[in-house]
Amino acid sequence: MEALWKQASRLKEQVARQGVFKQFGYGNSDNSFTDESEIKLHQRLEKLYLSTRAAKHFQRDIVRGVEGYIVTGSKQVEIGNKLSDDSQKYGVENTCTSGDTLSKAATYFGKARSLIEKERGNMLKAFGTQVAEPLRAMVMGAPLEDARHLAQRYDRMRQEAEAQVVEVSRRQNRVRESPGNGDMISKLEAAEYKLEELKSNMVGLGKEAIAAMSAVEAQQQRLTLQRLIALVEAERAYHQRVLEILDQLEEEMVSERQKIEAPPTPAAENYMPPPPSYDEVNGVFSSTSVNETIQSVDFFLGEVWHIFNKKLLHQRSNCTSCYRYLRCFLHMT
Repeated sequence: MEALWKQASRLKEQVARQGVFKQFGYGNSDNSFTDESEIKLHQRLEKLYLSTRAAKHFQRDIVRGVEGYIVTGSKQVEIGNKLSDDSQKYGVENTCTSGDTLSKAATYFGKARSLIEKERGNMLKAFGTQVAEPLRAMVMGAPLEDARHLAQRYDRMRQEAEAQVVEVSRRQNRVRESPGNGDMISKLEAAEYKLEELKSNMVGLGKEAIAAMSAVEAQQQRLTLQRLIALVEAERAYHQRVLEILDQLEEEMVSERQKIEAPPTPAAENYMPPPPSYDEVNGVFSSTSVNETIQSVDFFLGEVWHIFNKKLLHQRSNCTSCYRYLRCFLHMT
């Protein structure tokens, strides 16, 4: 029987509470708000809170990833510089006895590797100063914390207003049970006034929290995007510069390889021209012999003719013998 009375009392309190909620702009017995503007404000604030929290976590993930990349990249810079030093050391010592091609290539490689690691260091530095530090400052910054504190104050005030609704409902029940009691009526009026004051303060604080959270959300979106673009640009500039260095290095090393693979050039002092061909030899000798023979025959005929004339003038008696001699010579030629 006592349990039935307790259940009836609880039901009566819920019905009275529902009436108070409706009277002061609140909802049903589950203490949810029915005022449309306040509901929208509360939902908007919840969405902003979730959005800024997710953006904060994303910023923190970026910072952690970039910091890990910086640590790993710094180790790569250290290894690359060691390789550069070893390569240049081999190139300077040049212990090879048959040439210096590999030594030169090692020197080129060591210098190029040093430049690449320098560019990697610049990229890692940009990651730290242009990406990690600004995002870390925003994650730990005052604007976000202040906006979150406003939202938390709004939630606490909203819970206090809900509790005050229950208090007003309880005092209304007492007034109905003891009508005409001035003390209970004054306490009820005080509870109702406090409820109205809480509601007014809650709405004002909610609007202030929404403005602060909206500003933080916009800043998070803008700054995070800017830092991601800076991250991409720094890495892109690094890869472009490395590609230029590698292109130049490849040209230098291929040039050295071609020197090894090219056939040896004979020395000038040991050079002997190839012998002339059979046709060239015959053509040279045949043309030279004919010309010289013709010239010799012409000259000799002129001499013979001159002697013949002298003999003809001074020794006409020997004309017949000279004539025979000339015919004999012409026959021979």
